[in-house]
Amino acid sequence: MGRRKKGNPVHGWVCLDKPLEMGSTEAVTKVRRLFDAQKAGHAGTLDPLATGILPIALGEATKTVPFMMEAQKVYRFTIQWGVSTDSVDREGDIIARSDVRPSIEAVRAALPAFIGEIDQTPPRFSAIKVDGQRAYDLARDGAEFELESRRVVIHEAEVTGAPDPDHVEITIRTGKGVYVRSLARDLAVALGAEGHVCALRRECVGPFSTENAVSLDFLTDLVHRDAAFEGLLPVSTALDDIPELAVTDQDAFALRQGRPIVLLPRQVETLKSRLSGGSRTVSTFQGQTLVALCQLRAGRLEPDRVFNLS
Repeated sequence: MGRRKKGNPVHGWVCLDKPLEMGSTEAVTKVRRLFDAQKAGHAGTLDPLATGILPIALGEATKTVPFMMEAQKVYRFTIQWGVSTDSVDREGDIIARSDVRPSIEAVRAALPAFIGEIDQTPPRFSAIKVDGQRAYDLARDGAEFELESRRVVIHEAEVTGAPDPDHVEITIRTGKGVYVRSLARDLAVALGAEGHVCALRRECVGPFSTENAVSLDFLTDLVHRDAAFEGLLPVSTALDDIPELAVTDQDAFALRQGRPIVLLPRQVETLKSRLSGGSRTVSTFQGQTLVALCQLRAGRLEPDRVFNLS
């Protein structure tokens, strides 16, 4: 017999509003312990100095994490002018100072150059690996190294606040892999200024946003009231942009056994009309229960990820 997994078979998503100065791994551990869940993971790291949306997957929801890694994100951040740091945030060592304070008009005029598909070099203080070591470890050790630029997409960027001449607030909507600190660094260079990110909040990751987010304090209170599951979102939350198909009990059984099912021509045409971007992925449901993620091929649905939900 195999060893019984520790914890309970809890399945679903927690849209956590991560507090300041807490790492993503620590946040996942705290949520997993609150639910006494067997398995947990997160969709997209959020730095300790950032607050906001950290989607945490429990149990079978971890099988949908790859879909969230592709999701669009919304960030609201504040640049403090006058000082640049080696980490481009308020924790780093100061490397330059300047009296230049770009106007709101100047920032707005510079932003369009950073919208669309652009080349962006990650900050030296990042989790990217260089010859097997994290870049931030090398940077702290004073090692000389270069990070390659990468193609990323910023869909929207706008100035959303300017409380005083020393600060400007910007909100962006991005694809995957965008570094807010790199954008702040490059924007400062374009404006002939020095600056760093002094505040950062992630407001949205795909279907997860501040509207359906919960705090750790709120979750803890739910646990004490034996109502933890009120803070849990369905496993299918991460699949909101994937076409759905209701299947019969017989077809659901076949899919759970790893066997493909044959579709009617009208079902094939309906699914094809709803698929986009070359995707073939379809989610199947038995009533309200997610059964499997499948690939549509030659009039059949072939199970790719099967969910053990009841």
